[in-house]
Amino acid sequence: MWNSLCILDIVQSFIPPSGKLTILEKPYVRAAVEVLDVDGDGIAEICAQYKLNTEKYIMILKNYYGIWYVAVNNKLEKSLRVDNQLNTGDINLYAAKIKTLKGDKWGFINNKGNFVIKPNFDYAYDFQDNGLAIVGVNDVYGIINTSGNYGVVPKYDFINQFSEGRAVATDNRKSVLIDENGRVLKTKEYDFIGTFKNGRALASGFNAQGKYLYGYLDRQGKEVIPLQYEFANDFVDGKALVKIKDNDYALIGPNGEIHNRYKYYFVGDLGDGLLAFKENREGKYGYIDENGKIIIKPKFISAMPFNEGRAIVSANYDRIANKYGLIDRSGNYIIKPEYNDIILLGENRVAFGKEIVKEKPFIGSKYSIADINGNFLTDFIYYGVSNYKNGLASAYDDKNTFFINDKGRVVKNLPIVNGSGSISFIGKLIRAFADNRLTYFDKNGRLLWKQNTIIPLNNMYTIKEEKYKPNKDYLVYYPQIEGMKNSTLEKNINERLKQLSQIKPVDPNVQLEYNYGGDFSIELLKKNLLVLELNGYHYPLGAAHGMPIKIYQHIDLITGRFYELKDLFKENSNYVKVLSDIIGEQIKKGQQHFYVFPDSYKGISRNQPFYVDENALYIFFLPYQIAPFVAGFPTFRIPFEEIMNIINVNGEFWRSFN
Repeated sequence: MWNSLCILDIVQSFIPPSGKLTILEKPYVRAAVEVLDVDGDGIAEICAQYKLNTEKYIMILKNYYGIWYVAVNNKLEKSLRVDNQLNTGDINLYAAKIKTLKGDKWGFINNKGNFVIKPNFDYAYDFQDNGLAIVGVNDVYGIINTSGNYGVVPKYDFINQFSEGRAVATDNRKSVLIDENGRVLKTKEYDFIGTFKNGRALASGFNAQGKYLYGYLDRQGKEVIPLQYEFANDFVDGKALVKIKDNDYALIGPNGEIHNRYKYYFVGDLGDGLLAFKENREGKYGYIDENGKIIIKPKFISAMPFNEGRAIVSANYDRIANKYGLIDRSGNYIIKPEYNDIILLGENRVAFGKEIVKEKPFIGSKYSIADINGNFLTDFIYYGVSNYKNGLASAYDDKNTFFINDKGRVVKNLPIVNGSGSISFIGKLIRAFADNRLTYFDKNGRLLWKQNTIIPLNNMYTIKEEKYKPNKDYLVYYPQIEGMKNSTLEKNINERLKQLSQIKPVDPNVQLEYNYGGDFSIELLKKNLLVLELNGYHYPLGAAHGMPIKIYQHIDLITGRFYELKDLFKENSNYVKVLSDIIGEQIKKGQQHFYVFPDSYKGISRNQPFYVDENALYIFFLPYQIAPFVAGFPTFRIPFEEIMNIINVNGEFWRSFN
């Protein structure tokens, strides 16, 4: 390996005569030169920053069989990607979540399973190839580089992943474009901007007449195709399908030029040069080519896009559900419509699903793996299968998640993880997400990292995460407190937490008609008070959506008491009316609660759901109580300073955390 003087000599030989190396002062005085594997090829590069005239430059030198050459020599802008080059060449960083005293937190681990970006985020998405990752803090999102530094401070309601050098951020229900330097591109105001494909992104909004229309933007945010379509799809191979008006569809090019028009009631996505179509509302589906020629006459109840020369269709109903089959480009059946579900997996593989319960197809399917010619390779043994990539796919049965090969068989020399979920190669590691928990392995299958199950509260108390999964469709993670001086109190508290977490007998051999998942998080520990959120989701299989569940428990770790809302207030304080009036005023004045049904709010109850933090009381309502389902749990914050006149400051509840 080269010594520091040798490295400086190499760098100086490439810097222009009037250029000067930048000197860094933190964490100590040194030249701005680093030896890093920037491109991840296993061979270190030299990265240097220098100044020429008034401009700063970054230079990256690569070594080819002993010969150094300049790979990068660009002006140093305040760029996220340049900062990455100076600080780290390894973007093999992996999002990882832990339970903490402040709730669930995300950070990033390296190839060895060690956190290199501390878990300080409420949400985190994987780093992309550009060395950027989207993270969330306090319900707003920003962008960091591989050093963990913000290029975009968290301020957006949401940010989508980068595509073709652009990300879409949502701000106050409007969409904006961000480039890889964190700059917001000047565009018109749109309700929606899609992901860039083929240099174009869908954009949509209302016109002056109040009609919702679609058009397309280029990468600079310019509206290259005006908002004029009733519906539009992404570009694929330089073409996009749009709906001009009723019974009028078109295939357009990147500048809006029309290749072909189709005068049908419905035309579907382009796939393998064919488009599904429907002549009228009551008619059946067939397929046309790009020129509008009918290739497969209408005869199907439903028709999906072609891929790898195959399409999924339905030609008949049985008594309670569609049955699906597989056709070729001529409309011939490869597999007749006899299955509850079919999934095209890529790489010439298909999953065929049979009903788990014959008379209840809505419960779901068990899958067999077959090739696209209809040759079945396995029995119906998998409850879930992902797409194939490089000859492998993820699958799970009623016990484990694993890789399967192109024969549909379990790959036994790669990790097999307990629980239902998915497993995949990511960077230099293998990531499994099974039973809602994250695990990382190296490529030899050795465990590198898994989510913690012990959460230290302080030097006395600990919370242990326990798992209860009596049935493949019933999974609960629940908290158990350790470290209390009074073991009887501790046992009683833990038993109550189990009951509140929906730990109950469930037959392991019965197919449930619902799925239930439960979890918990720590909301507050102050003095003697522990506040836990116990949450769950009850989903009737086949329903449009399930019902979320959320309760908070306020536990005194000294007395073992579970506090209720009334315990916070003085006797005869009429706290129900006081709090009801405050919330009523918030609804009237605040834009924050615009979603509340008109006249639905009638005040709170004596046992209204609530929780506290150090500074405020939070009152919340269940879904549908005062707002639509999409509003979740409408929550109202009431600072303690506004209600000190009714708080019992000498009461056990208040004194437990004050």
